This record gives sequence, structure tokens and C-alpha cells, in this order.
Amino acid sequence: MFFLWQSRPTVIFGRNQDMQAEVNVAWCEEHGVEMYRRKSGGGCVYSDEGNVMLSAVYPYADGPRAFSEYLSQLVKTLQGLGLPAVRSEHNDVLVDGLKVSGNACFVCPNATIVHGTLLWKSNMDNLTQAITPSKEKLAKHAVQSVRQRVGNLYDMGVTDLAALKKHIISSFCEGEHVLAEEEMKIIEEIEAGYLEPEFIQGKGC
Repeated sequence: MFFLWQSRPTVIFGRNQDMQAEVNVAWCEEHGVEMYRRKSGGGCVYSDEGNVMLSAVYPYADGPRAFSEYLSQLVKTLQGLGLPAVRSEHNDVLVDGLKVSGNACFVCPNATIVHGTLLWKSNMDNLTQAITPSKEKLAKHAVQSVRQRVGNLYDMGVTDLAALKKHIISSFCEGEHVLAEEEMKIIEEIEAGYLEPEFIQGKGC
């Protein structure tokens, strides 16, 4: 299964991350940026209407295999747009040295989900305000700020969002499945756990 969607301004941080250390909580609260924790690992990301969220569910419990399959396909998809996309050692996707996609995975007993961001025309000022990585993390990437290491596909010549989404879907999907009412109820039950304040604060992980 493959899902593609966009969100309101939101910060999503990894299962084991310290929310207070990775997120500018006061700024997010002041500017209406929602904050959520996910069950997968990886780093903190900012998403808004200019970012495309991607999720792929594979029918096996193997993180490295799913990462390899997903990232290979995403790189191929972007290369199909004429972009010199490559996979980094940190499971990011880079174009001309700039990170356009950050990804993480969560392994279940019988499946693996790999999900990530794809920066199209995200608000970079808000991104740099909302996320507060440590100096050590930035130094690892040889940059002084988040803004220095990320880039928007729009600035790289991909200006048609509808065409981009259509291209991604055709690259990852062979058909379409409309979720039934019973499936939506199960999803809503799972969603409820993510909305618990204890989970978001990191006390219920």
C-alpha cells in the first residue's frame, strides 16, 4: 500500500526523541504549528502544505529491505523528473547535496512501513524556526543551520505540484484502493493513541 498526502503546519518527531530538545515548542504553540510523535525512529521534521508526505507499507517485517526498496524507488522517481537524486547514508534523499526527503521506518510483526517527507515548496523560515537540532547534529552534516542542508523541489524546477503528485503515484502504484468504512474505523482507533498527551510528551512510548 502507498499513501500520499499533505498536512497543515506540523512538527513530527521520532519515537525516542526529546520533544523539548528537538522542537521550538513555544514558537510552535504561538504560531499554531501542531506537534506529534510517531512510533518510528529518525529525526524531527516540519511539514506544511508545501511538503508532500509519503508512506509505503510492505508485507514483510524487514526494515533494511523495505528502506532499500522504498528509497530506490523514490530516487528513481525523482530522477525521472530530470533531477540528480541520490540516497544518503542517513536514509535521506539528496539533490545537488541538498536534502529534499527525510525518511524513517517502523517494523511490525507482519509488515514494515517506510514514510517520509518530500519538500516541494515548504516555508523554509517556518521550518528553521520550528525545529531546533543540536549543534552536534548540524556539525555531523558540516552545516551551521537546518536551512543550509535542505532544499525545495520548486526551486529546482519542479513547479507543478499536481503533475509531481501524479508522477509519484504512477511510479509507486499499480492501482487504487478506496478504504472501506470498517477500515477507516480501525485507522481512527489507531489514531487515538497518537493523540494522547502522554504519548506526545514521550511518557507513553
